Amino acid sequence: MVSDRASERAYDLVLFGATGFTGGLTAEYLAGHAPEGCRWAVAGRNRAKLEALRERLGLPELPVLVADSADAEALAEVARSARVVVTTVGPYQRYGEPLVKACAEAGTDYVDLTGEPEFADTMYTRYHARAVESGARMLHACGFDSVPHDLGVLFTVGELARAAGREELDGPVVVEGYVRVSGTFSGGTFASTLTAFSRPVQMGQAAKARRAVEQRPVGRKVRGVAVGPRWSKDAHAWVVPMPAIDQQVIVRSAAALPLYGPDFRYGHYAAVKRLPIALAGIAGVVGIAVGAQIPPLRRKLEELRPSGAGPDEAQRARSWFTVRFSGTAGDRHIWTEVSGGDPGYGETAKMLAETALCLAYDDLPKTSGQQTTASACGTALIDRLRAAGLTFRVLDAQPTEAPGRFRG
Repeated sequence: MVSDRASERAYDLVLFGATGFTGGLTAEYLAGHAPEGCRWAVAGRNRAKLEALRERLGLPELPVLVADSADAEALAEVARSARVVVTTVGPYQRYGEPLVKACAEAGTDYVDLTGEPEFADTMYTRYHARAVESGARMLHACGFDSVPHDLGVLFTVGELARAAGREELDGPVVVEGYVRVSGTFSGGTFASTLTAFSRPVQMGQAAKARRAVEQRPVGRKVRGVAVGPRWSKDAHAWVVPMPAIDQQVIVRSAAALPLYGPDFRYGHYAAVKRLPIALAGIAGVVGIAVGAQIPPLRRKLEELRPSGAGPDEAQRARSWFTVRFSGTAGDRHIWTEVSGGDPGYGETAKMLAETALCLAYDDLPKTSGQQTTASACGTALIDRLRAAGLTFRVLDAQPTEAPGRFRG
């Protein structure tokens, strides 16, 4: 369903940062999958690069909007021209706030890829209330962080409720997610990770400031619980808590949606078959976290994968991800799975674009302010992603047997 703003705005969707690596993939996806009649445009700071992208896409009439991430007036004009603005310009802590502000003021839906908790928390405390007033929906983490995890839990909880014959679960619910990935990550994602790791004090302060103003669900408990590293008999793998924004997003979805029941807990883990790989992963994360806080080392790390860089098509074609969820409610237990191709690029561009199209075109519950993909888009986005090639499925076996075992 198209909102009343359709007749007032020039564009249904504007893609900001379209000439970056992930931005270019998102533009390619929109060129091939935006519905007929979709009024969309590309935006960025370099007109020549935008026009070259337009030529590469074979869309000579595609509108080009020139705006810099630091130009508040130009960003306000972009926001006022669109129903939905999608941005791939990160690190968001460094470049993202002016566009969030512009969209909150203009009542424009906003979608990004950030995996930076500090940014999401700061944008909540500064602009959530204004977005509620203007009617804007503000969605962060709309790529591999955190769409398959957030919607995977929504799918799992929904299947538990369906099995119980209820619209909402009425007792304690425990869900654990186990992530396996084969692929690489973008320069922008790496830059965002370094930014987050370099600011632990500020990240804690932002989280505390958000907790002070964010409403909690009345009469319900939702929380994240991660234990480990450990061997999991259920997952048949070594599992390590993931230091990602995903768990925070999922807990916020649970707080917003009564479907998750009165007492919801979630744990988020990376799953690997061999202990040495798990230990090496932990050591790598610790090393990056320490290096990010030492300026000379951080600069060296940034040089390893500069923003705008990414693997070629053949490398992306070999990449994949699988997230399996163990869900328990009372005496009912279920295993589900979300899976797809290249998580860092192709599938991320798909998730980002489909989230924006979902906001622009689908008949969704009325929400505003900072939302998650589960609370704003719900099963409509699951349907879109299934149609686009991602898998959401229930695994039909006992929890300690094959469904818990990750394929090699």
